[in-house]
Amino acid sequence: METSTTSGARGTARASAPSGLEAPGTDEPRRTGPLIVTEDLGLLDDLLRLCAAAGVEPEVHHRVPERRAGWTDPPLVLVGADAAARCRGAARRPGTLLVGREPEDPGVWRLAVEIGAESVLRLPDAESVLVDRMADAAEGVGRQALTVGIVGGRGGAGASTLACGLALAAARTGRRTLLVDGDPLGGGLDVLLGGERQEGRRWPDFAASKGRLAGGALEESLPSVRGVRVLSWGREPAAPVPPDAVRSVLAAARRRGGVVVVDLPRGADAAVGEALAQLDLGLLVVPGELRAVAAAHRVASTLSVGVRDLRAVVRGPYAAGLDERWVADALRLPLAGELPYDPGIVADQDAGVPPGAEPRGPLGRFCDAFWAHALASGGAA
Repeated sequence: METSTTSGARGTARASAPSGLEAPGTDEPRRTGPLIVTEDLGLLDDLLRLCAAAGVEPEVHHRVPERRAGWTDPPLVLVGADAAARCRGAARRPGTLLVGREPEDPGVWRLAVEIGAESVLRLPDAESVLVDRMADAAEGVGRQALTVGIVGGRGGAGASTLACGLALAAARTGRRTLLVDGDPLGGGLDVLLGGERQEGRRWPDFAASKGRLAGGALEESLPSVRGVRVLSWGREPAAPVPPDAVRSVLAAARRRGGVVVVDLPRGADAAVGEALAQLDLGLLVVPGELRAVAAAHRVASTLSVGVRDLRAVVRGPYAAGLDERWVADALRLPLAGELPYDPGIVADQDAGVPPGAEPRGPLGRFCDAFWAHALASGGAA
C-alpha cells in the first residue's frame, strides 16, 4: 500500500477537535491536509490523530511521491524521522517539517538540513504546535489582520461610534473586515449598524469555545452588515464570555487577514485582558474637556499594561484653552488624530444610517484618512 488516504480519521476529527464553528445544521468541509511520509506505524497513528484535531485530511506515502506535484502541491509536508533518508534529493519546498518521537539525536538535524526541512518537531511535546501548523497551512494563512481596539476615555466618549465608522471605512477599501463588540453591557454594535435582525451567531454561541477555531467558519457564521462581519451580543441578558473563548475567537478572526476592529469597555477583567493582548493598536477616544481627560488618564494607565501601542483620538468641541495636542500631551500618548464634532450623527442614526456610512461626512473622512495611513504603513492585506 504505497498511498492511502485516512478515511478513518474522519470520525475521530469530530470527537477530538477543539470546539469548532460548524454552521447550524451543517458540517464544515474538511480542509486540504498535509502529505505524510513515513513507514513508522506508531508515528503515523499520532500524526493521523493530530490531523483529525486540525480538521484536515492527509495523504500518506512511504517515500517521496513519484509525481512531482504530489510532493510540491500539499500545503505542508511531514517527513517522519524514519523516512528522512529516503527523501534526500527531493525538490526543496517551503513547509517541510521533520517529525519524530525518539530522544534528541544529532543525526536528525543533519537529515533535516539535507531535505530542506524548516524545523524538527518531536512528539508529544510539539503536538499543539503541529496542529496549529497544519490548520494554518490548510486555511492558507498569511499576514494576520491588523487589529485595532477602541476604548472610551469616559462614558459617552464615542468609542462605539468610532468603531463602527472604522469598520465601514475598512470595508469600503475592499478588505475583509470584522467588527467585534467587546462590551456586553453596551447597546450592541449590530443595533448601531442596523443589523440586529440579521441571521448569524452572537457571542453567547461561542461561550464554550476553547482551543483553535476555524477562521473561515467563524467568518461565515457571523451576520454581515454593509460588507462588515459583526460579532455582537444577543438581546438576552449578557452572560460573561470566558477568557479562553475570547482568545480563541479573536485568534481565529486575526488569522483570516484584513482588518479586525474591537469595541472594548473601560473596565479591564480577564476577558478584556485577552482582547487587549491581541491588539496591534489601541485608540483611546477622549472628548476635549477636563473631566474627560482626568477620567481618560485612569483608563490609559490600565490599558497601557496590555496594549503595545496606545494612542489618543481627541474629539471636539473643546473646552476653553484645550485642543487635541494639549489633550494628547496631558495623557502622555501619541496623537492618532482629531475627530471633528459631527452634529449630524444623531439625526443619521434616527434615520437608520450607521455612523460613518457616509464617507463625505466628518466621521467618514476621519476613518478613511486613518486607514489610508495605517494600512500604508504595514497594515492588513
